[in-house]
This record gives sequence, structure tokens and C-alpha cells, in this order.
Amino acid sequence: MEQKPKPYMNPYLAGFLLGLVLLSAFFITGRGLGASGAAKSVVIETIGSVAPDYAAEHPFYKSFFATGDGRPMKNWLVYLTLGVLGGAFFSGFMSGRAGFKIDKGPRISNGTRLLFASIGGFLFGVGAQFGRGCTSGAALSGMAVLSSAGFLTMMAIFGTGYIVAYFFRKLWINA
Repeated sequence: MEQKPKPYMNPYLAGFLLGLVLLSAFFITGRGLGASGAAKSVVIETIGSVAPDYAAEHPFYKSFFATGDGRPMKNWLVYLTLGVLGGAFFSGFMSGRAGFKIDKGPRISNGTRLLFASIGGFLFGVGAQFGRGCTSGAALSGMAVLSSAGFLTMMAIFGTGYIVAYFFRKLWINA
């Protein structure tokens, strides 16, 4: 017997709860949330493991391994991201939505959808490095402390999204 998926959480309640998580992060750690730092830590730790001589000589990587005990994978954001991924899988299983499904419009193939998603993810990751943080770090946490950079980052992210979506909308709509 197939389980019927449960309805999604009310978005206003979800936003309120996200705000409480962000407030808790500020209270407990003294800083906001951010996931791009976790990805950066994984890449730096991988470079340090695969090519330790290169990491020891390169000025960028050297600064992460200089202290001896400050290994990048011990960054709390790595554990935060692992918790988010674990929570997402748990939520998916509990709500009956777990599985692999490619959401796409009627005028796009699965391969093209995956290609566009990969390109978009790569560009967003590069942008997060140039912007010194991802949506949660630069925008959400920045706005929480009333930083003008946080508000500008959020406007840039959503503004760019709306502009780009205009050009690709025919891949998603039926008309």
C-alpha cells in the first residue's frame, strides 16, 4: 500500500521557525547560519588530504592548517550542514516524499533539467564565494543583524532569479 504524502508545512510557520533557528544560532555560537562555509571546509580538507605538500605551501590553504588543531572539517558549519541533510531525509521519509524525482516542465528533458540545475548550482557556489557567503550566510544572517549588505545581497539574489526566470519560463509553463 502506497503512503499518501502529507501536506507541506505552512510557509509562515516555517519562516517563523527558521527565524528561531537563526536566533538560536546567534545566541549559542555568536554568529549566524551559512552553508557555503561547510562546502569550502570540505574542499579545503580534501586538498589537505590528497595533496598535503601543496596545501602546506599554498598561502590560501596554509592558513587553514597553520594552527594544527583547527582542521577545516571541525568547523561547526560542516556539522550544521550534515544535520540539515539528515533532517531533510528524515522529513522526506516521515512525510512520504522520499525518493528521487526530477521536477521539470513539459518542454524540457531530464538531461537538460539536470544540466541546468548543475550549472545553476555551480554559478551560485561561485557567487557565494565572491559574495563572501551564501543566501543563508550573507543574506539571511546579514538581514537579521540589519546589515545593509544583507539586504542588498537578498535583493540581488531574488532580482537576478526573477530576471533569469523570465528567459527560461517557457521550459516550465504549459502555454
